[in-house]
Amino acid sequence: MADASETESTDTPIHVESEAHLDELVANTSVLLVDFYADWCGPCRLLEPAIETVAADTSAGVAKIDVDEAPALAREFDVRGVPTLLLLANGDPVERRVGLEDETTLRTLIDEHGR
Repeated sequence: MADASETESTDTPIHVESEAHLDELVANTSVLLVDFYADWCGPCRLLEPAIETVAADTSAGVAKIDVDEAPALAREFDVRGVPTLLLLANGDPVERRVGLEDETTLRTLIDEHGR
């Protein structure tokens, strides 16, 4: 069985289940892309391959938050529609995108704020 450090590798999106878990990720990741999504959301499903590739191919951390499972986190970050992407750099929100984004745009945003 894998331990927590193996399952929360930066090459796959990390599913966040609590505010404490998100706080830990923010504290330990200089650039973190947070994907607020819902299983029933068509655009969220279309975005999934780009999110997975960005997680695998960039140095940024990638977190996923299911708004139905973590409504308090969605409220805290004023998520009113899904998908909502929030980019945090050194713990500060630097970009917010609502709707479907392509992989190139996500990489560009990460590159701009990862320096």
